[in-house]
Amino acid sequence: MNTWSGTWVAERLGVELAGDERLRGMLGLALRRNPKRAHLLVSNVLGKHVPQTPSVVYGHGVELGRRVRELLGDAAADRAVVLGYAETATGLGHSVADGLGAAPYLHSTRRPVAGVATAGGFEESHSHATSHLLLPEDPSLLAGDGPLVLVDDEFSTGNTVLNTVRDLHARYPRQRYVVVALVDMRSPADAGRLEEFAREIGARIDLVTTASGTVRLPEGVLEKGQALVAEHETAATTSRATARSVPTGPQPSGNVTRVDLRWPARLPDGGRHGFTPSHRTRLEAALPAMADRIATALPATARRVLILGFEELMYAPLRLAAELERTTTAEVRFSTTTRSPVLAVDDPGYAIRTRLAFPAHDDPADGPGERYAYNVAGAGFDAVVAVVDSAADTPALHAPGGLLARLAEHTPHVLLAVVPSYVPPVAQDAPERPATMLPEPLRGPAFSSYAPEEVGWLLQDLSDVTLEAPTEEREEAIQSGGAHYAESLPVEYQPSEQYQRLFHNALEASAARLAHAVGVVTETVLAERSPRPVLVSLARAGTPVGILMRRWAQHRHGLDLPHYAVSIVRGRGIDANALRWLAAHHDPRDVVFVDGWTGKGAITRELAQAVEAFEKAEGVTGFDPEIAVLADPGSCVRTYGTREDYLIPSACLNSTVSGLISRTVLRADLVGPDDYHGAKYYRELAGADLSVAFLDAVSARFDEVTEAARAEAKDLLAADRTPTWEGWAAVERISEEYGIHDVNLVKPGVGETTRVLLRRVPWKVLARAGAGADLDHVRLLAEQRGVPVEEVTGLPYTCVGLIHPRYTRGATGADGTAVTR
Repeated sequence: MNTWSGTWVAERLGVELAGDERLRGMLGLALRRNPKRAHLLVSNVLGKHVPQTPSVVYGHGVELGRRVRELLGDAAADRAVVLGYAETATGLGHSVADGLGAAPYLHSTRRPVAGVATAGGFEESHSHATSHLLLPEDPSLLAGDGPLVLVDDEFSTGNTVLNTVRDLHARYPRQRYVVVALVDMRSPADAGRLEEFAREIGARIDLVTTASGTVRLPEGVLEKGQALVAEHETAATTSRATARSVPTGPQPSGNVTRVDLRWPARLPDGGRHGFTPSHRTRLEAALPAMADRIATALPATARRVLILGFEELMYAPLRLAAELERTTTAEVRFSTTTRSPVLAVDDPGYAIRTRLAFPAHDDPADGPGERYAYNVAGAGFDAVVAVVDSAADTPALHAPGGLLARLAEHTPHVLLAVVPSYVPPVAQDAPERPATMLPEPLRGPAFSSYAPEEVGWLLQDLSDVTLEAPTEEREEAIQSGGAHYAESLPVEYQPSEQYQRLFHNALEASAARLAHAVGVVTETVLAERSPRPVLVSLARAGTPVGILMRRWAQHRHGLDLPHYAVSIVRGRGIDANALRWLAAHHDPRDVVFVDGWTGKGAITRELAQAVEAFEKAEGVTGFDPEIAVLADPGSCVRTYGTREDYLIPSACLNSTVSGLISRTVLRADLVGPDDYHGAKYYRELAGADLSVAFLDAVSARFDEVTEAARAEAKDLLAADRTPTWEGWAAVERISEEYGIHDVNLVKPGVGETTRVLLRRVPWKVLARAGAGADLDHVRLLAEQRGVPVEEVTGLPYTCVGLIHPRYTRGATGADGTAVTR
């Protein structure tokens, strides 16, 4: 039976660890030189003091992040910001942000950076180094009203969290906070303070931990612990732990192997100044090649390898270690250096067996001092890869007695990988690209089959890039968190003759009804929003609707309205460069965002959050995030043509009814900070293009519906159109009733159901009992893909498409059809 690594301290000080069964597996005990707290809880799964398998370290953080998403729900989780604590929890917090999903991440730091304004700060009362700074590159990062998720390795007294929330709440008040820690070790006296503080500030504070318990400390433990530390440090010259610190292996000879990672340009090394979902995408893409460069530099004989991070630089080395673990046969471990002074005792019942001490090598703001690497000496590593940022790649790192020299005393091979220290550009060094320098909108016939005056696309042309991926592979990547849906394109569905006949029949049957809805929404916009609106459709479903609204305004009122199409991506917001261009060329108060229809309202919420963040960051005001839609079956907006859920034929097809334009693409290696989002122009599909035919068929019915549309618009203007979000409630109910537990996999309405069948891996279709011809094309597509259609009474939508939950490639057969159970 293995000895618990807290036994030595427990027997000598009478310290007790009580709580979950998992506690002893997760924690050991050590003693530290600290006048405020003698004992140290040493985590076995954090990757700081104890070398651990990187997948275990990363997995604990990701799992906590997933639990936070379950607690908050998708809507709130998509608005959350994650804040980690330096130095111990910087990697843990970043891993939690990954598990949470599309959350931006920031960690506190003890390294001031010239030119970066402080957005807050707080004290850590029991720490040896107390001052934490918050230095986000984006000043608005902490200013939103979404949940703030605070991550630390342990929750001991609650003082650090209370200090943080007190400081931030005074600057950026919000309604909800979530505290995340590997272990909750509060005493009974501390347990109620968090709830009391939450009531005091009028906010909700939740706690998510992996394990919980308490540390029982006998009277006089601080004095007794200090005496123990003094005794053992005095005797350290004869202890085995210190003997291991005497050179026993190869001496430093300047032969440290430097590994060029080829770290992506301008990719932050961590969360000191903020790390966004787009940064994560770029890192994920670059990790395999960087890990391969490390593997190539390792000696062929290395069977046990340590990736050693550097103080606050925990996440990048952790991800490199995890990738190396995944792709090599070597036994890979991960830990980092630290500022924290801890007594080393070479005993199996003690958590810190050995200690390497060396001078600080990053010119710290608080002056020179000693730094440490624990449990590295004597651990039998064939090679150690030290990963530091460029601010720490100094002569002190390479000097005799420096970190590299100390490592070389205990392992035959030392490698050094340097990550560029990310410093946000200051205004005078990197002037922001003026909006007037952004490219002019793309127009047909060079880009899209629409006439040039009908729409200008604020996009970049990616027609020459291969972006399509098989549906099954895309779904697997999206649901596993390995990729975002906007990073690739589905293979364009080519309709059968039978399906094309359905489209033409549907268009003939519904053209007048569509014309009526176009008239209603356009008249509402002209009366209520702006007499000369600038129509900005959300590409691509909103673009045909924007053109039809423009045609109505011209036909009925003689107005020649500007119309642009921009990209918005769920989880990543609207294209900020497109907004910059619009603000430079038009009055933002005249901009009306246009979309085809609402489902559960995710894009409605996404746009509101994105516009708010943009205006705070840019100092631009006036954009109204309210979307005008043709159909609002989910009751998510105030400006609509109808709230009925019926077939809009443009939803039946993909690019061939949308100007031959793909859905939009946002991928870090293709879209830079000064670029518009991208899309493709499928010129090769011109023979099947029905885009203009669809517009003409609807426009031809304007005259016959004019009076009825104007009358209905007048009635709507006088009515209460407050959104009820009925659709969102229905989606949440369906998600739970069908055991999906993910509202993103529930797509309500005819249009969204059609998209599921055309682009995703469908599971089943729920159809309102008695639904008629509006669902003919859905039934045909479902039959072609082997998807069951289940009639349901009391459905607020005509139909709902369910994406296959917990997707694997086994969810489809060889012929691409979905499972039926």
